[in-house]
Amino acid sequence: MNRIALVVSDVDGTLLTKDRTLTDGARRAAQRLHEAGIGFTSTSSRPTIGMRFLIEPLQITLPVGAFNGSCIVDPQLNPIEQHLIPAPAAQRCIDVLNEFGADIWLFTSDLWLTRNGDGEYVPNEKRAIRADPTIVADFAPYLASACKIVGAGADAALLRHCEVAMQQALGAQATTVRSQTYYLDVTPPGCNKGTFVQAMARRLGIPLDAVATIGDMQNDLAMFRTSSVSFAMGNATDDVKKAATHVTASNEEEGFAGAMEVILKGNKAG
Repeated sequence: MNRIALVVSDVDGTLLTKDRTLTDGARRAAQRLHEAGIGFTSTSSRPTIGMRFLIEPLQITLPVGAFNGSCIVDPQLNPIEQHLIPAPAAQRCIDVLNEFGADIWLFTSDLWLTRNGDGEYVPNEKRAIRADPTIVADFAPYLASACKIVGAGADAALLRHCEVAMQQALGAQATTVRSQTYYLDVTPPGCNKGTFVQAMARRLGIPLDAVATIGDMQNDLAMFRTSSVSFAMGNATDDVKKAATHVTASNEEEGFAGAMEVILKGNKAG
């Protein structure tokens, strides 16, 4: 393993358990990285407001990447770099999600908007990002300021078909990828977790082969491809595991902490 200078981690399914808990083991692992002089930060499909609760317990001093890396903010959540979905693409995205019957959410830099406050996954998102949605009758006034659009639905197979249809409909106008089996994320074009990793490496003046990444879903593959060392969580799907250089334990079994132990030992051995 290359000597690692920076670790970039996903949040849900990686740092957090199924009930959205940040364990003491994860906190200690992040602390050990800091003590070893290894940079640590996170990127997630979460909105900016949904990253706040991680900053203090993980002692994050580097920028973090919200909206799958398309919005980079400092530890105080002040924007450093922000991209938006082009308004025509945002409208087409909503049209496709309507065709598939998905529950639709639109996120701006500071708002979570939905037409259905009783949607099946609304309580799940409220727990995750620790914020309430704003109920609107029409997304049209917000299309020009869309940071992320989500299609939520319990039918995983249908959402996979929707993902393909969305990619065909939008092409290079937006990035389309699932962040959970029940969430399909549409984010600004040309931005993903991989571009966030590249931005962080440039910021720190380190080569990409000194970066390790860890995650569990399809939206983490972009950062796996960018870093020389990658860890798939034990709860990840088989295709995500195959794309990683290492597989650790699940998020219910301190898989994040286990992966950090491998990095720390590798750096000492190197």
